Amino acid sequence: MTATHPRRPYRRLRAFAVLLSTVAISPLPAFAQGVIAPPSEGQPIAPQPPAAGTLNPDAAGVPPTPNAAQPRAQGPASVADLAERLLGAVVNISTSQTVDRGTADDEDDEDGDGDGNNGEDAPAAPAMPKLNAPDGSPLQKFFDDLLQGDSKDGTRKVQSLGSGFVIDPSGIIVTNNHVIADADEITVNFADGKQLDAKIVGVDTKTDIAVLKVEPEAPLAAVPFGDSEQVRIGDWVMAIGNPFGLGGSVTVGIVSARGRNINAGPYDNFIQTDAAINRGNSGGPLFDMYGRVIGINTAIISPTGGSIGIGFAIPAVLAQNVVAQLRDFGETRRGWLGLRLQEVSEEIAESLGLPSAAGALVMGVVPQGPSDTGKIEIGDVIRKFDGKPVATSRDLPRMVAESPVGKVVKLEILRKQSLDAPAVPVEVEVTLGRLEDGEAADNQTDQGEDAPDEDVVTEGPLLGLSFTDLSDESRKQFDLPAEAQGAVISAVEPNSASADKGLESGMTVREIGQEKVANGEEAREKLAKAKADGRKNALLLVADKAGDLRLVVVPID
Repeated sequence: MTATHPRRPYRRLRAFAVLLSTVAISPLPAFAQGVIAPPSEGQPIAPQPPAAGTLNPDAAGVPPTPNAAQPRAQGPASVADLAERLLGAVVNISTSQTVDRGTADDEDDEDGDGDGNNGEDAPAAPAMPKLNAPDGSPLQKFFDDLLQGDSKDGTRKVQSLGSGFVIDPSGIIVTNNHVIADADEITVNFADGKQLDAKIVGVDTKTDIAVLKVEPEAPLAAVPFGDSEQVRIGDWVMAIGNPFGLGGSVTVGIVSARGRNINAGPYDNFIQTDAAINRGNSGGPLFDMYGRVIGINTAIISPTGGSIGIGFAIPAVLAQNVVAQLRDFGETRRGWLGLRLQEVSEEIAESLGLPSAAGALVMGVVPQGPSDTGKIEIGDVIRKFDGKPVATSRDLPRMVAESPVGKVVKLEILRKQSLDAPAVPVEVEVTLGRLEDGEAADNQTDQGEDAPDEDVVTEGPLLGLSFTDLSDESRKQFDLPAEAQGAVISAVEPNSASADKGLESGMTVREIGQEKVANGEEAREKLAKAKADGRKNALLLVADKAGDLRLVVVPID
């Protein structure tokens, strides 16, 4: 029997280990990866720093330990050079106004808190009584200073402060209209201490912009407008102004949001920033990091009256156009389509079969206005204006207003001929009129056909609505104009779907499902048919007592 040798494999392993140990201790070649070749003979060896653990991190000359997890800083290290260059072009604006002592407007608004309403939301200031201190009391001087400006005829001088900036070395200054509104005297205070009286070149209440003119002895430092359309959320911005009378104040923040609507006017499109804006900053510039004016600080949201990091600036793209018109004409000359518009809600878009809830819904055409050519119909949805997409009905008036009077523009429209037909694209060209010339005509209502005199009341409400026909009696009962058309809503059931949609008695229904309605019976029949056809909603074209039209989508039970 042949004997086995179980230890023989271990001999091989031991021999392989000896080989590995030989390789490990043998000198490595100079070209091996990670190995530094020794210096040539006579070359000094540079001293190597000790291990990081042996260093005092607070010692002078010791570099900070890098932290790979910490992101690289993106903000500016300092804005001192930029601020120094811009401060000379930003001015403080002080105004005075003579008012009755007992009915003085709230001064907090006019000194630049930026809400743009000149204290209309604040109660009238109470009359200040005459204050007398005991003879020889030091308080008498304090009382006299408090009432300084009061006159014997019951009036007093109201002082207010705001900000502005020079856009032309010849002395053209831009500020907010509410900073200088109703002022008897306007004084511009410059960074070098000079003061100049200012005259009003023009104002625009719709955008709260005013242009002033001073007569300097030498050219003034001026700043240019920038392109606010290129500003992105998160970009660094700088505000310079006169908060609480502290002139030459610089604050830095970022653009927090764009396109804000705060219901301050018809062309709201504000830039929101967290750069501190306080009372007195109104009318001052909002700069980008290149020193260009991208906005005019005009409003804040604050429960305390101080900055809470929510400020708003008029974008330069809007301000620049208004300022140019005020300089050239002393007034604005805005484009005008002559259309009454309504928002395209999700419900309306679904009812009309539109691809999305975008665009502006035409609810009326002003007689003899620019669009009164028979090419635009009620119910059309304007999706593009002059090649630019129309996101909402609020955006279209601003886009039109920024266009020059007399320009021929192309409107891209979606139109439905009937409720079941698909929307088809239509292109219409319109020559823009001037808004200021057409505002009176825009308040007129469309003239319609004579309505029947019968006063037929349909029985039983449908969708919470009861109808009656137009007649002399119903016109008198609901105070309707002679040109009213359709079926009169005689009653609306409380807590019904129609009541929830804002329908009221006295309104007239002109169309149901994009089909004309002549009287109450037709209105009832069309609603009953929509319900019998299994439709989820009824699309109503209604007019209020003033004749203003709007589309209403009422759910069908």
